[in-house]
Amino acid sequence: MRFLFVAIELLHAGLMVAAPASAQLPVIRFVRDPDPAPAFSLKDLGGKDLRVEAYRGKVVLLNFWATWCGPCREEIPGLIALQKHYAEKLQIIGLVVDEDDEKNVRDVMQAEGINYPVAVADMKTRVDYGGIMALPTMFLINAEGRVVQKHVGLFNPALYETEIRALLGLPIAAKVETFEDDGDIFLKHADRAKILPGVDMSALSPEQRESALHKFNAESCTCGCKFTLAQCRIYDPACVISQQRTAAILKEISAKETTPERK
Repeated sequence: MRFLFVAIELLHAGLMVAAPASAQLPVIRFVRDPDPAPAFSLKDLGGKDLRVEAYRGKVVLLNFWATWCGPCREEIPGLIALQKHYAEKLQIIGLVVDEDDEKNVRDVMQAEGINYPVAVADMKTRVDYGGIMALPTMFLINAEGRVVQKHVGLFNPALYETEIRALLGLPIAAKVETFEDDGDIFLKHADRAKILPGVDMSALSPEQRESALHKFNAESCTCGCKFTLAQCRIYDPACVISQQRTAAILKEISAKETTPERK
């Protein structure tokens, strides 16, 4: 990663960096056919209208965070630096969750010197973006207003910067790959997933696997998440209920296939 940091610093100085032939470039990944970013209409803490579609033409980092979240606070200085450096081509938006005290948010904004708009996310916005079960959660939106990547947890600002530069058509010291969203970005695409966390389908035939995946996407999890079993496994791998139920379905399918039918 040191190569990436040095390369970015040199690019800032206006120098093109050619990677040594023996060096393996870092890889960044974008969704192949990205969905439009769900619209929202909020008021930022300055009282101004805040809509993601208003920033069409810019790259947007949509950051769901909370004042009590340590990793969220830790990444703020890096976001401030990115907003300052790419002010004409980038817009960072902070959406606070689980925070009713707006004064506390304003105090944090002032203490940190946040230079991008911040609003309190309503429940509809949180649901539209997948429920936001972990913080921080960052959505990367391209200039056409489509979500090309999502990051959950604390990430190095160098990664965000590399992705931003790639979307802006600026030189980067990284390789760009694309992937099909199978629930990693939006849960509505969980039906495309062929592999689910904690679900071992290696012993199944192709037909059995298809049958199992169909059941995982047709049956709802009873843990209270209101997701399908497939969605719950993707979004909450620690859920014991969806893990037990998917295991039971696998057992049922295997038993049905191996037990001869009675005539």
